[in-house]
Amino acid sequence: PCIALAEIRLGKLPPLRLAADVAVGLEYDSNVSVEEVDRSSNQSDYAFTAEAGAEAEQKLGERAEIGLNYDFSQSKYREFSGVDRQTHILGTDFRWNFDALDVDVSGFYIHSRLDGEKFLELYRGSPAISAFLAKKWFVRGAYVYQDKQIEQTPLRNAITHSGEADVYHFLRGLRSYFNLGYRYKEEDARIGQLDYRSNAVKLRYVRRVELFSRLAKLEFSWRYEDRDYLENTPSIAEKRQDERQRLGADLEVPILGAGAFQLYYSYADYSSNLERVDYTQNIVGTRLIYRW
Repeated sequence: PCIALAEIRLGKLPPLRLAADVAVGLEYDSNVSVEEVDRSSNQSDYAFTAEAGAEAEQKLGERAEIGLNYDFSQSKYREFSGVDRQTHILGTDFRWNFDALDVDVSGFYIHSRLDGEKFLELYRGSPAISAFLAKKWFVRGAYVYQDKQIEQTPLRNAITHSGEADVYHFLRGLRSYFNLGYRYKEEDARIGQLDYRSNAVKLRYVRRVELFSRLAKLEFSWRYEDRDYLENTPSIAEKRQDERQRLGADLEVPILGAGAFQLYYSYADYSSNLERVDYTQNIVGTRLIYRW
């Protein structure tokens, strides 16, 4: 949810809503990896993390709204400085309300650097529709187009088409709800052995509870993806098959007014007939967050 930082009147338009946040933290990674290029170190390390974001939303009358956001993140490892990562994300979205149906069109540009050098550029566009089916049931469907470019390994450059569907069941409004999602994805890379089709599911449960007289947010998640590659991988003389799942838990407790303390954990199990991408990973981290 957007927390209003300021309201600026623009003629007869409703107020412009601004929000921002910053966060710093420390993270332990049991297997430092770069997923985009199928590389894992099988070694652990600690990383200092920093994040910042800003968002502006402007209503264009009673039924339309436009948003613009920017996010920055930085991870600096104690030993594996070669995978120190900096990411910039610039996004925009347009939303229209048609009584019982909402339409959303969003676009993102992502620029990521490794060890100070250009690594990843990604362009993403997505139209979506959403609606309440009943008082406690909300559904959303989206198509996603993505153009991925990797500087050091251009053979991994790829175009992706995805279809997504999500169902939300609100037990107590935003204080307690479930989210079940499904995604079908087709990725066509410059080299055929990296083309794949995948089916993925996710399940999230979010609950806000009273903790130390404050409303804390607790979230549990599970994600599973089954990838089928379309051509043989020369090093194994057969088609690659991956099964990826990730379990996560996240606790965020408000402190000092607009501040918050976050503790998170995730466990990833990547199973594959290609040995270098068959591994597990544990990540534990903390953040201090302040929002305006």
